[in-house]
Amino acid sequence: MFLHRKLRKFFVLLLGAVFAGFIPKSASAQATLLLEEPYSYDGTFAGTGHAAVYLDRVCAETPTLLRRCGPGEQGVVISRYHHINGRDWVAVPLIPYLYAVENPGDIPLYADPKLVAFLRHKYLQKMDVSGSDTYQIVGSAYDRTTYGFRIETTAEQDDELIRRLNSETNLEAYQLLKRNCADFVKQIVNFYYPHAVHRSVIGDIGVMTPKQAAKSLTHTAKHHPQMRLTTFIVPQVPGLKRSKPVHGVIESLVLAKKYVTPVLLFHPVLVVGVETAYWTGWRFDPAKGASIFDPVRGLETPLTAAQRAWYQKSLSAMKHENIEGEPLPNWHDFVATTEPLLDATGQPFLQARGQDATTQVGICRDNALRISAPPQLVEGLLFARLNQELKSKKPAHASVAQIESDLELLQQVTKSSEASLTTGAVQGSE
Repeated sequence: MFLHRKLRKFFVLLLGAVFAGFIPKSASAQATLLLEEPYSYDGTFAGTGHAAVYLDRVCAETPTLLRRCGPGEQGVVISRYHHINGRDWVAVPLIPYLYAVENPGDIPLYADPKLVAFLRHKYLQKMDVSGSDTYQIVGSAYDRTTYGFRIETTAEQDDELIRRLNSETNLEAYQLLKRNCADFVKQIVNFYYPHAVHRSVIGDIGVMTPKQAAKSLTHTAKHHPQMRLTTFIVPQVPGLKRSKPVHGVIESLVLAKKYVTPVLLFHPVLVVGVETAYWTGWRFDPAKGASIFDPVRGLETPLTAAQRAWYQKSLSAMKHENIEGEPLPNWHDFVATTEPLLDATGQPFLQARGQDATTQVGICRDNALRISAPPQLVEGLLFARLNQELKSKKPAHASVAQIESDLELLQQVTKSSEASLTTGAVQGSE
């Protein structure tokens, strides 16, 4: 039995290493269409989101000069932007693109607007880019959930794409209706698989949208198994306001009453027809059958409804135990009083200056226990993170391994908290 457990553990670690890139990959390369949910004003009004392409064998010498990746490098995300250094496209390494940090160990467990702005500013200082919208090119996972649609490519195709993009003029050419981010994704994906991504004249009145790009690629892959389509979810980091579901052009009209009402007054037949068509077949769920992306372990199976309910019950019991003891500080109130900084290893932490003392709290998995913060504050951080991860979604936006890792850290912190309370009680009785 002991040997069996050892072998099973080794097998799990081996799979994780393959997904994370710690074991050499096969000769094939991969391209991933990234469909990113809308947030802020886009989520409220248009709802079309953003699209980008992740290339795991293509890296960047500079944000606008591509090359083949070396050993251990994870590739870049390329997308078309507006007002970024006068360029049409910019390439950013995967982890910085998602989290605005260099390494997976530097990713915060929980984020607030001050921390996100701080991390973006620090990383953008290292890049030779400027412009009013540079915040878009790093830290995407703080603002929104992303859906990945990964397809197989070849090294020869990657080399040719690098040659083409490096040789072509890279000057800003963004146009909302004709040359937007989804049009750029269409251009890249169709380079690998011609006609794989196409517009929808009816669903999006001919405008290329991120959701249509993902939908058409998924449809094409069903008829071309050599593409080996794999889908996954990059969960939004707990903390900021959650992003909204992604829509197409007509879909936004159908689902948003503020748009349907004025249109219905002038074109009632059009609206009824479009709505009927939408409900009878235009719907596309980007999360269907998707795995969960973890920046260290790779792709994992999402929580089932039963597993989520069990973890929610366990978390509630742990909260109840804390209420019976010393009440935990309110994490959100504490965060409002802090400023983000980097520790000696480059990992972010929060610092709050009081009248008598300065409090520092590590907010990464690697420094949460290393920095000498009151354990009760770290408990509050982890409860806030787990509450967000376990919220009802279909499918869940977390895996068993992610929840178990957070609970293990919470249990370690709880033991430290109990030890500090016991020590304080003993010292007080002397």
